Amino acid sequence: MRRQILTSTTALVLLLGAGQAYAGMDEAKAFLDKEIGDLSTLSRADQEKEMQWFIDAAKPFAGMDIKVVSETIATHSYESQVLAPAFSAITGIKVTHDTIQEGDVVEKIQTQMQTGQNLYDGWVNDSDLIGTHWRYQQVRNLTDWMANEGKDVTNPNLDLKDFIGTSFTTAPDKKLYQLPDQQFANLYWFRYDWFNDEKNKADFKAKYGYDLGVPVNWSAYEDIAEFFTGREIDGKKVYGHMDYGKKDPSLGWRFTDAWLSMAGNGDKGIPNGLPVDEWGIKVDENSRPVGSCTARGGDTNGPAAVYSIQKYLDWLKAYAPAEAQGMTFSESGPVPAQGAVAQQIFWYTAFTASMVDASAKAVLNDDGTPKWRMAPSPHGVYWKDGMKLGYQDVGSWTLMKSTPDDRAKAAWLYAQFVTSKTVDVKKSHVGLTFIRESTIHDKSFTERAPKLGGLIEFYRSPARVQWSPTGTNVPDYPKLAQLWWQAIGDASSGAKSAQEAMDSLCAEQEKVMGRIEKSGVQGDIGPKLAEEHDLDYWNKDAVSKGNLAPQLKIENEKEKPITINYDELVKSWQK
Repeated sequence: MRRQILTSTTALVLLLGAGQAYAGMDEAKAFLDKEIGDLSTLSRADQEKEMQWFIDAAKPFAGMDIKVVSETIATHSYESQVLAPAFSAITGIKVTHDTIQEGDVVEKIQTQMQTGQNLYDGWVNDSDLIGTHWRYQQVRNLTDWMANEGKDVTNPNLDLKDFIGTSFTTAPDKKLYQLPDQQFANLYWFRYDWFNDEKNKADFKAKYGYDLGVPVNWSAYEDIAEFFTGREIDGKKVYGHMDYGKKDPSLGWRFTDAWLSMAGNGDKGIPNGLPVDEWGIKVDENSRPVGSCTARGGDTNGPAAVYSIQKYLDWLKAYAPAEAQGMTFSESGPVPAQGAVAQQIFWYTAFTASMVDASAKAVLNDDGTPKWRMAPSPHGVYWKDGMKLGYQDVGSWTLMKSTPDDRAKAAWLYAQFVTSKTVDVKKSHVGLTFIRESTIHDKSFTERAPKLGGLIEFYRSPARVQWSPTGTNVPDYPKLAQLWWQAIGDASSGAKSAQEAMDSLCAEQEKVMGRIEKSGVQGDIGPKLAEEHDLDYWNKDAVSKGNLAPQLKIENEKEKPITINYDELVKSWQK
C-alpha cells in the first residue's frame, strides 16, 4: 500500500487537541486529514457531513465522561488509542475505551447483569451471547431503541443493510440486540508454496493416489497431515498440523467456536442448525432449549461430536509438534508463522495482520506476498450440505438496560462513530476484521488482496455465509461455555475418553439448563427439558421431521478423501 496504515497516536491526539474543551468541525477536519485521507467509502464532502451529524447529536452530552470496554485485539487497540481520542476531540464527549482479556469482558458483563451496577456504558461483547441477552432481557433491544429513546442519537447514515453480521445479532423475535464492530473467521490455513512444489505433488500423488490440494473433507486433511509430518523441507523437519491442548479456558473456545459443526454435529441451517445447533443443544418450536444429551434429542455427546473430539486428539498427538499438547491458544497462535507447519485446520483470520507483518518473514516472499493461503475449512464425515461449516467471531456493541439513558446515548454515538462509513475502511486496514460489505469491496482492498493470502477473496465469496457465531439456542453463554474447557481438558489429558468427556459435558449443560428452568428467570423462552429416550428413538424422531440430529454412528468414518486446487476454487467464487 502506498498509504501509511498506522499513524502516531500521540501526534494525532496533539493535532486534534483532545484535551481542549472546544469540539467541532475544525477537529473533525484535522482527524480526516491526518487519519482517514482517501481510505473511506465516502467522499470527503460526505465524510464531513457525517462528522457534522456527530457534532450536532453530541451537543447535549458535551463534557460527559463515559467508559466502554472490549477485548484486546488489534482492531480494538486502534479504536482505544486512535478513534476514542478523535471522537472526544470532535464531540466533546470524553471516552475511555478499556481493552481487556475476552474472559474478563464476559465476567464483567455477567457482574453488571447480576448486580445492576453500571460498570461500563458500552460493551463490545461477542454475539455468542445473543441467546443470553434475548432470554434475560437485560440489554437494550436496538431495533426499538433506534426507533424510540435513541432516535435522536441514531446516525441516519448508519446503513444497517451494509453490515454483514446483523443476522448473528438478531434474536428469534426479529429484533437487533447488538451492532457488529469487528468480525473474523476460523478458516483452513496452508503453505501454498509447499502444496505447489512439484516434488511434493508427485510424492503425494504416488503415495495416496490423488492430487495434493486444499482438503474438502477431514479424510484428505488427515492424509496431508501424515504426508508432511517428518518431511524435510529446506533443511528443516516440518509438521502436517498445528493445534493446542493445555487444560485452560482457551481450550473451550477451540470447541465452542464451531468445531463440532465442522464434523457434522447438529442440524442443517444458516446461520445455525435448527432445531439442534453446533453445541448439540436442541430447542423446541418456541426456541426453548430442551436438551443437550442425545437422551433428550440433543447432540453434544452424539457420534458426530465424539468423532470430532477423537480426531482432534489423534491429530494433535500424531501430526503436531510435541510441545503443542501443553500450549494455550495464545501460545500456539504464532507457531505457523515460524515456517515449520504445512497446514492448520482451525486458524483464526484475526492472525492475518501479524502473519503479513515483516516479523513473519519465514512465511513471506521477498516482495511481501505470503507463501501461505487461507481457504474454506474441510468438513467431517457427518457433515451435510446446508450445514454451517465454521465459526465467525462477531464482537458487537451492546447497551445494558442498567446503564442510564444519557450515558447509553453517548456510548451509542461512540459505537456508531467507530463503525461509521467514514472510518471503517481505515479501521479494517489496521485490524482486518470486516463488518461492512462496502468496505470489503473497496478498491483499496482489491489493491491489497494479493498480500492478504485469500482473506479478501473469502469475504467476497458466497461461501462466507457458512461461517457464523454461536446462535440463539445457547440460553446462558457465560455459564455453559466455562464447562467446555474442563470437559475437553479431561479428554486432552487422557483422564477421560472422547465419549466420556462429551457425556460429562452434556450432563453438566443440562444441569445448568435445569436450574434456569426451575428458577423461571427466563420465562416462556427459557429451557424446558424433554423426556429421556435412547439415541435410536431421537434419531427416528428427527428423520421423521426432516431433520438430522442426532445422527447414528457411521461405521467407516474414513470417507473417500477429496481435494481441490486452490486457484480453481477462487476462480469459481469469482464466477
